[in-house]
Amino acid sequence: MVTASAVAEAAAWNILVVEDDAPVRDSLRAVLETSGYSVSTAATGEEALSLINKNSYDIVLCDLRLPGISGLNVINSSGGQVPCILMTAYGTPDIAMEAFAAGVFDYISKPISPDKLLFTLTKFQEFEGLRRENTTLRAKLSERYSFNNIIAQSESFRAVFDTIRRLSPFTTTVIITGESGTGKELIARAIHESSTRRGKPFIAINCGAIPENLMESELFGHRKGAFTDASRDKRGLFEEAHGGTLFLDEIGELPLHLQVKLLRALQERTIRRVGDEEVIQIDVRILSATLRNLEEDVKIGRFREDLLYRLNVIAINLPPLRERPEDIPVLALHFLKKHAKRLGLAPKEIPIDVMQTLLDYLWPGNARELENALERALVLSSGDELELCSLPERILAQKLTSAIGQERPESAIDNNNLSIKQRSRTLEVDLIQRALKHTKGNRTHAAKILEISHRALLYKLKEYGVT
Repeated sequence: MVTASAVAEAAAWNILVVEDDAPVRDSLRAVLETSGYSVSTAATGEEALSLINKNSYDIVLCDLRLPGISGLNVINSSGGQVPCILMTAYGTPDIAMEAFAAGVFDYISKPISPDKLLFTLTKFQEFEGLRRENTTLRAKLSERYSFNNIIAQSESFRAVFDTIRRLSPFTTTVIITGESGTGKELIARAIHESSTRRGKPFIAINCGAIPENLMESELFGHRKGAFTDASRDKRGLFEEAHGGTLFLDEIGELPLHLQVKLLRALQERTIRRVGDEEVIQIDVRILSATLRNLEEDVKIGRFREDLLYRLNVIAINLPPLRERPEDIPVLALHFLKKHAKRLGLAPKEIPIDVMQTLLDYLWPGNARELENALERALVLSSGDELELCSLPERILAQKLTSAIGQERPESAIDNNNLSIKQRSRTLEVDLIQRALKHTKGNRTHAAKILEISHRALLYKLKEYGVT
């Protein structure tokens, strides 16, 4: 018996029945429509393919043997667009294997009982519901931890994402501040991609990476003959970015005379190429970034105050990675997956000791340093997990230093012994023993952590009788 709730649940499902036997086709249509499904029918494989290309179906109920194109060929020719249940009076293990290899969800042996048909469809609906739920959950997780290829879950960075969303309808100038490696250009790209200018050019330039005598030409272009080596007319980056966004990274390195020209371009929305009198109209959104304190630079005359006001309509400060350790696990997994795919390597797990080491490190180079460390560890580790010894020496050295500081308090030292020689010997023995313990007896790696040569370590082991 078909319940009212079952009919309501089935009402949204659109099924194509492909069957060359007219009485069987009509019988299947009657059973399905009585159960609340929307049903279309086809008598041949060719007719089925034509309908699949023109319409949207949730599932195809297809006979194996059809005149012309067979049921399996219908499935293969449709390119897996629609899930399929195969009907056959010739059910064998070989046919079943071939059907499942073609991507068939299930197959039903003829003659088909209504109960068996409806049970199979219910099973498919449950499977499809789980698949869609999983897809939705993945999308929600992606939205939670990712924004325009930026991975984060900390509250501080989610506040940055919220600011970007609020900016999306506007073309306001934005200045992005933060330490090196915090992702200032990624944020600038996210602002551009979230705005009405997405699809238009995004041009980035590092103001500290181009010689001062070339910077003006790079930004504003030049006319042929304007200076030595100006052998042709050249469009500047303002013209290249017309309609889009120009990102000025390390804006604090821009020379004062170019700050004046930049201010004029922002105020008047026009530029002039070097050596040219023609005024060119521009439509460019300016985003900038710096790791300098521009307010302090204004006080000492290194940066123009009026330009800072123009650039600093909205400021986004990116916190360093050491202030948001909750982002380290999701970033680490993202970087591992990214580089494993790029290098053609199998993904590796991050064991607890490695993850704890990553969490304890201060990351002066921020996310960029974390990414480089994980790429190194991925390449150097054998097996299915990252190995602690595959991390860069500076990270392991900090871990060792921290452990020594915690395990060897000042009170443990004999304050009555003032001999520098004896104190130095005791400290060296202690450091060597801890380094060897940390590296599980690997002397080469221990030497790197201790920042001495392997030969020097061997000499000290012999001198101090350390085994």
